[in-house]
Order: sequence, then structure tokens, then C-alpha cells
Amino acid sequence: MILKTERLLLREFVAEDWRAVYAYQNDPRYLEFYEWEHRTEQDVKAFVQRFIDQQQESPRAKFQLAIVLPNSNKLIGNVGIRKPYVKAYHAEMGYELDPREWNNGYATEAATAMLKFAFEQSRLHRVYARVNASNGNSIRLLEKLGMRQEGRLREDEFFKGRYWDTLVYGMLEDEWRWRVADRGE
Repeated sequence: MILKTERLLLREFVAEDWRAVYAYQNDPRYLEFYEWEHRTEQDVKAFVQRFIDQQQESPRAKFQLAIVLPNSNKLIGNVGIRKPYVKAYHAEMGYELDPREWNNGYATEAATAMLKFAFEQSRLHRVYARVNASNGNSIRLLEKLGMRQEGRLREDEFFKGRYWDTLVYGMLEDEWRWRVADRGE
């Protein structure tokens, strides 16, 4: 599967992608809101392999795509949706971006393409995302996408010596359609 945006190519993962993922997943800015202190080569190879394995599922319920700058073929992150089972009408969206590429609008562009795929091609009714309540950048992204905060899970996670709250954001198919209509697409 390949999705194209104005500046990005969203494509299936291949085994060699682990090196680019390893580089950004060991950036301290990336690690701030994850339980990991660092990532090993083995960790990242298994992470990428999970996405490669999902490509073989038929029918498929999980779509996690590499975010690539087409001119340089540089992998800068990933974005995807994961249905809990094949016939589900809802899915969780997840994304991550190389911190060296933050503030370029790439995450917004990639996540918008994934929402379009979710609602227009996969015919989902609802897409949601879970985000660490202290991760202001990710919260702003979800709100920019038009997702609404649906709830707060207090002290839902424990890592790095403390409890963290998790926010749940969601969007319904009708809200996506209204948003697309408002932008004249």
C-alpha cells in the first residue's frame, strides 16, 4: 500500500528501514514520553518486523506505514491505523516522527492522509488516538486534525519513576466529512 501527499510518501515498511527508525528512536526528545530509556538494534528490528508481518495478514486489520521524503528517500517516521479485529468499524491511530523533522508540518500531513484512508477507503466510523497528557506537541497535532478530547485516563501509565495521565482523542466519520467539506476538498 502506498499513500502520497503533497510532500510525503507513505509506504509499507521493509527490513532495511530499521536503521532510520533506530536513529530517531534513540533521540532523547523522542524517548521523553515513552517507557524506554534507550532502544537497542534488536528492539527496533522487532518493531519494524511487526509492521512487515502485518502486511501479510489477509484480510488486514493493521496498516502502519513508513513516512518518507520522496526526493531523498529518507524515512522520517511512521503513521497508521490499527483495528482491533478485521470487521471493526473503529481503529486506533498512531504516529511518530523523527524529532529532527518536527515543526515542518509532516506529522499533520501524514496523519491527515491516514485519516482520509481510514474514513474514505476503509469506511471506518471512528478513529481514536491515545496520547500522554504531558505531550503538548502531540495534543496540538490531534486538535489540528480536528479530533476531540473524549476522555482522560488518570495515572494510566507508570514509567520513568512516575505516573502519567493518558488523553483519548477521537473523530467520527461525519466529523471527517464535515471537515473535508469545510475545506472544499
